[in-house]
Amino acid sequence: MIAVSFVAVLTARLVLGDWQLTDALIPVLMIAAFPLVEWIIHVTVLHWRPRHLGPLTLDSELARKHRAHHTDPRDVPLIFIPPKSLTLTIAALTAIAFLAFPRPELGLTFLLTITTLGILYEWTHYLIHTDYKPKHAPYRAIWRNHRHHHYKNEHYWFTVTTANTADRLLHTAPDPTTVPTSPTARHLHSG
Repeated sequence: MIAVSFVAVLTARLVLGDWQLTDALIPVLMIAAFPLVEWIIHVTVLHWRPRHLGPLTLDSELARKHRAHHTDPRDVPLIFIPPKSLTLTIAALTAIAFLAFPRPELGLTFLLTITTLGILYEWTHYLIHTDYKPKHAPYRAIWRNHRHHHYKNEHYWFTVTTANTADRLLHTAPDPTTVPTSPTARHLHSG
């Protein structure tokens, strides 16, 4: 779905043209912010603890699927954003693109950048959870940190596409040798 969105948005963006300096600024700002946004989503949305409001339980599909992903990190369907949640996300981002930006072309640049980042995120996350062994140091660092998050302690190493950029900033990238192995890394919120 992300790839189809990417192709549609790229086509529309190329057809509309009208390239301006702000079309270069949007990707730069989004790429700079992405590690922090990724960290915030991972901590607040994916690691959401179910909450009870009277007879109602507040627990999103993303949080439920992420708990299942921690239980079985190699289950391929659980590696990816669930289709229902992804559909809603694409719709919300499309609405933002056309309501929050002063020109439709700039909104499309936003969508083009976010779909590119989405593909990068999903591909990186997929490779981390397969038998692929990283060949280059930068990706090895990303691979190792995310595996620490799953197999060492779920309270640290939240970034997936960078080598702890937001984790260092927000103090969730300790030396792994100083962190105890969590008994709940595979079963979130069970302790």
